[in-house]
Amino acid sequence: MNLSEAEKQIFCEVSGDFQIPEGAYNFRVNGKSVGRHSTKNIDVEPKTKKSGLDIYVKNDTKGEQVHIPVAISATGLKEAVYNDFHIGDNAEVTIIAGCGIYNCGGQDSVHNGIHRFYVGKNSKIKYIEKHYGFGPGSGGKILNPTTEVYLEKGASAELFLEQIKGVDSTVRKTIAEVGDSAKLLVTERLMTHSRQTAESSYEVALNGKDSTADIASRSIAQDYSKQLFKATIAGNNKCRGHSACDAIIMDEASVHAIPALDAKTKDAELIHEAAIGKIAGDQITKLMTLGATKKEAESKIINGFLR
Repeated sequence: MNLSEAEKQIFCEVSGDFQIPEGAYNFRVNGKSVGRHSTKNIDVEPKTKKSGLDIYVKNDTKGEQVHIPVAISATGLKEAVYNDFHIGDNAEVTIIAGCGIYNCGGQDSVHNGIHRFYVGKNSKIKYIEKHYGFGPGSGGKILNPTTEVYLEKGASAELFLEQIKGVDSTVRKTIAEVGDSAKLLVTERLMTHSRQTAESSYEVALNGKDSTADIASRSIAQDYSKQLFKATIAGNNKCRGHSACDAIIMDEASVHAIPALDAKTKDAELIHEAAIGKIAGDQITKLMTLGATKKEAESKIINGFLR
């Protein structure tokens, strides 16, 4: 692939490398695919009526990966991409996504990614999505991801959602329907600074008997940035659901958490936890006694908190 240095940096940040990976992949740069590959067990097909992909994982596929990173380096580009994942039965697959924007101009660059996962019986998926923004331009770096997950009996999905830095505005929406004995696990990590805004919302329906969901969000809000976290878990059957929001607030930032639990049956066990506060002074003092400056101490605490 013929990539600019900025595009290489984006792929390094969101997927760990800019080399062509083994297995199935689709690399997207400035609204176009620059490399696509299918395997014996995984088909990566472009949609015909709108921008995006249909990705088909065959029954009993084990240990394979799909890489679908996106890079935007053209100021003013605005796109919406629809990717549908059709996971067969008894499969295990890791999907590495993510999007980065390099903006050196005065117009906003926007990526709206809509990912839908249809996960077959007893299958397991791990989905890793990272967002990143940088560049000297005054135009915004805007990322709005929507994730929909539909889990059949015995299926499980682990979602690792991370906003690294540099994203001026994001609205993340996650919707899930969880079937019998199926499991959903979400880990969100988020950092905002300057006057950035970030909104995360989760709508989870525990429809199946013995279904479970666990949503854990950790975030840092610095400077004048604003964050909003919303989580709604509906227990429609015998189930267990848990959500937690843990945030550190600094400077003049603000964080707003809105939990909602909706039990439709006496056999639904639903729990929510939320904690918002500043960095403890004794933590900073302890690190400073070991030789760190105040800024270095805060950085160490933040990095440890977001792990």
